[in-house]
Amino acid sequence: MSEKPVLYYFNARGRMETIRWLLTVAEVDFDEVFLTSRDQYLKLLENGDLLFQQVPMVEIDGMKLVQTRAILNYIAEKYNLHGKDLKDRAMIDMYSEGVKDLNEMIIMLIMSPDPKAKLEEIEKKAKERYLPVFEKALTGPVYLVGGKLSCADVYLLECTLMLEEKFAGILKDFGNVKSFQGRMLQIPAVNRFLLPGSKRKLPLDQKTLALAKEVFNLKF
Repeated sequence: MSEKPVLYYFNARGRMETIRWLLTVAEVDFDEVFLTSRDQYLKLLENGDLLFQQVPMVEIDGMKLVQTRAILNYIAEKYNLHGKDLKDRAMIDMYSEGVKDLNEMIIMLIMSPDPKAKLEEIEKKAKERYLPVFEKALTGPVYLVGGKLSCADVYLLECTLMLEEKFAGILKDFGNVKSFQGRMLQIPAVNRFLLPGSKRKLPLDQKTLALAKEVFNLKF
């Protein structure tokens, strides 16, 4: 068994990308196995590797973990990115879940029957519901919780970068968030992850979506 974590997913962002981000910031190298056929997926099922018959799946420390949040929590705990105590952890989890809600809307955009309307909804919610929370939280502190880098900071960075891909200038009225983003981009591991040729993936596209439907035998 490889000493490196092994990530099983498609060659695209999707729900695995946040896991890639967290491992990267923790400075953990990882290998990847990309799903390319239904037979490959069925083999994983036959081997009992996919507890709920779905990916992402991460092989780490002798375990085969599924469910995105469980994987992220394990990595955050293992690499000291989940706060110093229970109260810190509660705040980190609240911020993380907020980012997850916004992140999920962006990930699922490609499946919307009305992408234009969905984009408008995402932009409105980002500006009115989510970004104001982080703008207030970052009034003074370098990081979101406890003056220390946590998984919530990593999730927020990833999300702000995705928002800017969709809405140029969306952070112009959120100076604290933009400054936070700039600080995070100075982290060497983050800087490397954003360079061409890194393990950062492109957004899910129609080709990969069609492949996912084939692999999972989805009819929608």
